[in-house]
Amino acid sequence: MAQQKAISPTRLEDYPQWYQQVIKAAELAEPSPVRGCMIIRPWGYALWEKIQSVLDARFKATGHSNVYFPLLIPLEYLQKEAEHIKGFAKECAVVTHHRLEADAEGKLQPAGELEDPYIIRPTSETVFGIQYAKWIKSYRDLPLKLNQWANVMRWEMRTRLFLRTSEFLWQEGHTAHATAEEAQEETLQMLDVYQDVIENTLAIPTIPGEKTARERFPGAINTYTLEAMMQDCKALQSATSHFLGQNFAKSFNIQFTDQNEQLQHVWTTSWGLSTRIIGGLIMTHSDDDGLVLPPKIAPIHAVILPIIRKDQDAGLIIEYCQKLKEALGQQLFNQEPIRVEIDSRDLNGGEKYWHHVKRGVPLRIEIGLREVNGDSLAISRRDQLGQKITQSRQQFIQELPHILQEIQSGLYERALNYQKVHSHHFTNLNEFKDFFANDQANGFAYVYSSDDESIEHLLKEYKISARCIPLATSQETGSCIFTGKQNAKKIIYAKAY
Repeated sequence: MAQQKAISPTRLEDYPQWYQQVIKAAELAEPSPVRGCMIIRPWGYALWEKIQSVLDARFKATGHSNVYFPLLIPLEYLQKEAEHIKGFAKECAVVTHHRLEADAEGKLQPAGELEDPYIIRPTSETVFGIQYAKWIKSYRDLPLKLNQWANVMRWEMRTRLFLRTSEFLWQEGHTAHATAEEAQEETLQMLDVYQDVIENTLAIPTIPGEKTARERFPGAINTYTLEAMMQDCKALQSATSHFLGQNFAKSFNIQFTDQNEQLQHVWTTSWGLSTRIIGGLIMTHSDDDGLVLPPKIAPIHAVILPIIRKDQDAGLIIEYCQKLKEALGQQLFNQEPIRVEIDSRDLNGGEKYWHHVKRGVPLRIEIGLREVNGDSLAISRRDQLGQKITQSRQQFIQELPHILQEIQSGLYERALNYQKVHSHHFTNLNEFKDFFANDQANGFAYVYSSDDESIEHLLKEYKISARCIPLATSQETGSCIFTGKQNAKKIIYAKAY
């Protein structure tokens, strides 16, 4: 008889519902009273804080400084860059009044209509552009490399926690440069930063690539992306970096005097990663018993569970647990002290055990009187659920950094292998269609393809999209599988979030 799983339905039974139930069981987030928005709970926000700290250190190491801009953007700012606003217009939330007044029945009603409406920030290229035009006057002011940690709002009709909500958290980098070459180098450098953090900290394998012209960020010359494969074989855009050329510089008149005393427009970039990556983390690693966390991103690495059967043993067991916590905390993993907590709540052992399983804690250490007397530990790994080993206390203390790295590497390799197994190359159109013929997402399809509007109907029919032109094969060309046109690039197609 199959063992009952903690999450119902399972991934195979109903993947979207499984995803929601993992979030609920792990206490990561929940829907808010505001339609389409979410409340991020402490365990979920701890993940975001860890992502923030790792990325923020990388941003500062590459010469970027943090700033903060207002949440509200004057409507006239967005109108300055026509292509940009066209891409966001349908998602904008508009502030039209500045106060509330009670009507005759005592109900509050908007009053004080604004002469000029404001847009709740959907992205900030426009407000950065306005300020850059004031701040940049000379080549000596360049490069200007800023980043903002903020919330944004895009009015979504169909929402899903972390993956697509009307309000979400992110960071957005905005830089200005004297030359196109410097701006392009910045764009690709930040893509590399994202890839390193996503792969080495979150253990999510990604494919770096360039978006096709029809999939670019509005107003960009080039958009670069990191595409990841989830366990339902759908693609998730994990982070993007945009080379904006001089489009925004000309719209906002961002000019500088170069070394030859000539007036030039700057070259700009923007790049961002949001709380959507937590959705990617969930869907890459979790199983039918709940969340699975790579140790480098886990808020705690190990939880100690005292097993107390008699009150007179409690002091002895708790003291042993405290000393173990202190010893483990002196060990380093990923150049940080190992994070350990003791769960001494008045709950039965099984309830505490499953609480931490569902939250994805990498290691659980059970300590009862037998372990105290034997100076040993009963250890369970989240990535090997159902297996428990007994190990001497001293041996475990010494080996813990290695065990955590083994879990981290194992999760990445498992996800990478999954991506490889579900990636296919096609030269035959019928085989390509068969691959996407049912409602299931069967993986990534690599084909030579022109970025042709004539194939849009086929993409809609099969509910797929062009994910990217992989950088690794960006110089390859062949015959378009759809039109037969020559010099077509290799493009990944997939169903996606």
